[in-house]
Amino acid sequence: MLWLLDSGLLPKVGRITKPSWPLKAFEDLKAFKLYHLDVGLLRYMSELPPAAILDGLKVFEEFKGALTEQYVLSELSAKGFIRSVYYWTSGATAEVDFVFFGDKLVYPVEAKASINLQAKSLKIYRERYNPELSIRTSLSNLRLDNGLLNIPLYALF
Repeated sequence: MLWLLDSGLLPKVGRITKPSWPLKAFEDLKAFKLYHLDVGLLRYMSELPPAAILDGLKVFEEFKGALTEQYVLSELSAKGFIRSVYYWTSGATAEVDFVFFGDKLVYPVEAKASINLQAKSLKIYRERYNPELSIRTSLSNLRLDNGLLNIPLYALF
């Protein structure tokens, strides 16, 4: 696993205890998530047939969240101004998929796999830390509402 991490073939997203700059200073070294390098390879290695995605089969409903998170991480990682991506939890009640520092601000990002815009974890995060701007990705249209920017997955960064 260390070899894959060092070679950049296995992205690691660490958990932060507090979304403050520098994020690295608040990283919990005992908690992290591992992601695949590519969403297409993840689909293939999971033995999920392409028809499941194209036809909207029930099995895809169970796995689309993982594919969406993988896609969002790939897009975030491709941006040169984002050096490190983390995630945040509030114990057992909430988890924000990604948190990164850019343009002098810490941004929380919630990845949603459908049009359903209920982001309870992001709501808890926003109430606790009152970020200037929060980001939610989904299949819904682009809009800015009370400091919450919804970005359609197809237009992500």
